[in-house]
Amino acid sequence: MNWKFWKKSVDKSQPEGKVKKSALREWWDAILFAVVAATLIRWLIMEAYTIPTPSMENSLLVGDFLFVSKFHYGTRTPRTPLQLPLTHQKIWFTNIPSYLPWIQLPTFRLPGITSVKNNDVVVFNVPRIEENNYGIYDKTTWIDYPVDLKTNYIKRCVAIGGDVLEIKNKQLFINGKQAENAPEMRFRYRVIAKDEINQRNIEALGLDGDDFELHGRADNDNPTHVYYSMYLTEATLATVKSLPYVLSAEMETGGGESERFPFSTSTASWTGSNYGPLTLPKEGMKIPINDSTLSIYGFTIKAYENQKDVVIENGKLKIGGKEITEYTFSQNYYFMMGDNRDNSLDSRYWGFVPEDHIVGKGFFIWLSLDKYGTFIDKIRWSRFFKLIR
Repeated sequence: MNWKFWKKSVDKSQPEGKVKKSALREWWDAILFAVVAATLIRWLIMEAYTIPTPSMENSLLVGDFLFVSKFHYGTRTPRTPLQLPLTHQKIWFTNIPSYLPWIQLPTFRLPGITSVKNNDVVVFNVPRIEENNYGIYDKTTWIDYPVDLKTNYIKRCVAIGGDVLEIKNKQLFINGKQAENAPEMRFRYRVIAKDEINQRNIEALGLDGDDFELHGRADNDNPTHVYYSMYLTEATLATVKSLPYVLSAEMETGGGESERFPFSTSTASWTGSNYGPLTLPKEGMKIPINDSTLSIYGFTIKAYENQKDVVIENGKLKIGGKEITEYTFSQNYYFMMGDNRDNSLDSRYWGFVPEDHIVGKGFFIWLSLDKYGTFIDKIRWSRFFKLIR
């Protein structure tokens, strides 16, 4: 009879004295290694994202799965270290926070191979608390997330620190020169058809449920005419105008837009289509402090410059109780816009993106699923491993 059953068995095929691991221990070691490796890759090199909204169409489509490079602009060091690995704001499939805010570290950035440039497609943490709680109407429940855990957005960087941005009749100008437009940039058009357009013809135009809105019959004088709003590229617009059952297709000029950054009475006439001129803050840029500059930059200084005890009142800026007559910005700022210009919640509405909110550069698409597609054409095969430009 074996009276030493409590002793661990030794695998004689292993080196002398080495205890054989149990199956459970081997599984635990494998899982732990995988989690550590995935966490390091996700932090240092690349992270996977999904496109949930049409704000970047047609450059990026709803249902695109993409990898975002962290090493292009340099990886950020974690600001919130007490966080469950491989999570963002919440624990998977729950509303339980995945982090503890007890420790907040300064943000540093490891060396990268480039910097954010005009026309880069960039993932960033959207700055304002409003966008981080989008769709939640009870403000008492809003959460002010740490910088590295704010909601991720992806847009095109149209202006960098030091640039002067202006939009005239929906055309973007940077430093007085007309900016390069994305190849398949979209705008919203008011389309009037002789009758309701059938679904097959809508799909033939390359449009899905995110790309148009049916407003119904026109009026009593023309009861058969049907009004649409359609988000169209220049090429698709030409096709729409050529259709025999389309009476007109005119660009919509807006109206009834939400409040725009910088939320100042002096810029109240700015719209999403006619905006600016606006100079973007750059690291080291100095501005005098007065009513005019505070109306443009006061919110940015107070919210994103990591200054303590900032007070703005009566055209004056006080930091730590001391009045400041000239301010020097501590980091670069960027202006982000969606390629689907009339269907994008972007910097026109919530402001500059600080440099410490930059996550990474859109790299390539590795899978694309069409939520409106049937079983046969659910996968967009032509978008596999497509570089993001």
